[in-house]
Amino acid sequence: MQEYRNIYQIARESTGLTQEKASECMDISVDSLRAYEGGKRTPPDKVVIKMIEIYDTQYLAYQHLKTSAEVGQKYLPEIEIKELPVAILRLQKEVSDFIKLRDVMIEITCDGVIDEYERPQWNQIVKELDDVVEAIMALKFAK
Repeated sequence: MQEYRNIYQIARESTGLTQEKASECMDISVDSLRAYEGGKRTPPDKVVIKMIEIYDTQYLAYQHLKTSAEVGQKYLPEIEIKELPVAILRLQKEVSDFIKLRDVMIEITCDGVIDEYERPQWNQIVKELDDVVEAIMALKFAK
């Protein structure tokens, strides 16, 4: 049986800190840290901020919002962590896809109104922008 490891435990273990040392650095009890790492409780934002600073991992902030906040679950894209060269190529591809729609975007928005017949093209532009944002985030957190 594989032991349960959540985002907080993985972040701590990646730094080589013990639960005792990490809890001391965060000024929380070892029992609290165990509860967070065991999935029994969700750490408050102020504790997660300390974890991010102590473990030196901004990706934990993203993971925390994506897993613990309803707004993060609903609106933050899934980010797949990739090797740096792959992340760079993906970003270049997504930017290129968006640039192909740049003139259409200008045409649609120059009058300040998105008409009903322009809506499908506008939705495609927004999707391409979402793809660019996701690629940027994947690059930011690349290995």
